[in-house]
Amino acid sequence: MKTHKPWLAHYDEGVPAEIEIPNLSLVDLWRSAVHEAGESICTIYEGEATTYRELDDLSDRLARFLVSNGLKQGERVGILLPNSPEFVVSFYGALKAGGVVMALNPAYRPAEVETQARESGIKVLILPESDYQAIYPLKNKTALSSLVVVGGTRAALSPDDITWEQMLEDHAEGEPVTREVSAEDPAVFQYSGGTTGTPKCAVGLHRNLVANVYQFDQWLVNTQPGEETILVAIPIYHVYGMVLGMNLAVKMRARMVLIPDPRKLDELLEALQKYQATIFPGVPSLYAAINHYPAVMAGEYDLSSIKACISGSATLPIIVKQEFEALTNGHLVEGYGLSEAPTATHCNPILGENRPGSIGLPLPNVDCKVVDLETGQREMDVGEIGELVIKGPQVMAGYHQRPEETSQTLKDGWLFTGDVVKMDQDGYFYIVDRKKDVIKVGGFQVWPNEIEAVLLHHPKVKEAAVAGVVDEHGNEAAKAWVVLKPGETSSPEEIQAFCDQYLTRYKVPKGVTFRDALPRTMVGKVLRRVLSTEDPDL
Repeated sequence: MKTHKPWLAHYDEGVPAEIEIPNLSLVDLWRSAVHEAGESICTIYEGEATTYRELDDLSDRLARFLVSNGLKQGERVGILLPNSPEFVVSFYGALKAGGVVMALNPAYRPAEVETQARESGIKVLILPESDYQAIYPLKNKTALSSLVVVGGTRAALSPDDITWEQMLEDHAEGEPVTREVSAEDPAVFQYSGGTTGTPKCAVGLHRNLVANVYQFDQWLVNTQPGEETILVAIPIYHVYGMVLGMNLAVKMRARMVLIPDPRKLDELLEALQKYQATIFPGVPSLYAAINHYPAVMAGEYDLSSIKACISGSATLPIIVKQEFEALTNGHLVEGYGLSEAPTATHCNPILGENRPGSIGLPLPNVDCKVVDLETGQREMDVGEIGELVIKGPQVMAGYHQRPEETSQTLKDGWLFTGDVVKMDQDGYFYIVDRKKDVIKVGGFQVWPNEIEAVLLHHPKVKEAAVAGVVDEHGNEAAKAWVVLKPGETSSPEEIQAFCDQYLTRYKVPKGVTFRDALPRTMVGKVLRRVLSTEDPDL
């Protein structure tokens, strides 16, 4: 590993070791798509189709509004919207105006919006009418100067704010905004748990996101330009959906079927079937839910149009992969990424060998190594555990106004991910766990992922999470939170006895709590820290 890249030998045929990534901004990427496929459908949302050219016109109008409203180059535009055409228009309109997109989770409470608006310096926020009254007071507490409200009437707004429809109408005429937007300019601010566990704002440059789009355009060897339909069910406010859903669709001149709430499985499945989706990025819990959805199991949906699915945010259980591929005849492969390298750095081959438990191979133009956990300076040998560090064109510029954290995370061009991994002799990487999630039990290091993998093999267990908690004597121990399959019953003792068959004694959870569901982020990650904070008793 220290002198070569063994993973290159396992790329799908046709995927090069290095690809040429043009010096483009996301605005250039968008305009190229409009030039080549302007009359093609870009978005499908709730049965309504909109072409690339129509969305280009709407984003021009938003850009004119932003410039006339005083937005300066590099200032932040917040988007507090679900997956929708308005989000796509807002994203490219903000970038055309020279702005930086700050996409926020639509489920955020006003206090959460305030924190991120204050730290990132959002000037204009685009939001749904249902949030207006709660968000309006933040204008007195942050740099927010104007709110653009999707839905509602102008009479309900303050004079400084405007409805989406009025904004589009007022700026329908005029020359396109001609601000210079460079590949080196910041494109997105993406809040991340960070590699150290503290929420911070990763700055993604235009070239970072363009690079990742080009990498996946090459990786998806069983797709064709202009012929694909991407089911965009993962939220595009997160860089995972933003890059591998929205921006990848633009690069491929594909249709994007926008799903605002993937929990409504009937609507998702009907859209998949009706529009013959071919690419479907998602998370393991979503694929698992589809596998076991009664209407799917009864054969009521035809999912055979699916060609390729990238799974991220959590470990993809082999049974979920096998069941989904049997349903669709497509390929479901696990990848890996993080907000600090928006969005992916590794993926299993689409057509080639997928190794169980592996996040796959580094993408073209990406270099990786595994370094020791103590100093980060010694490179580990094949099969040894250490921290994953990455160098590649998608690695962020740094954290916004966090020079100390940036210097801890970016060192000589290498991104220290905080993820503990190992690599096999062929260059397939395997996540052991998050460095910050290690549990120290009597001086031993215990990785939650290892225990969770055992728990998921229990025939009664549907989902499981493990985290460290501290007992009354100040000693840390592993605790498990378990969701049972419908109709099953169990006891902590039964679960512990099962673990005892497969794990050394100090790794067996000292406590087990049964739950109806596990808390997750919108992109499917289990919130271990929420569990250990809310329920710390063994």
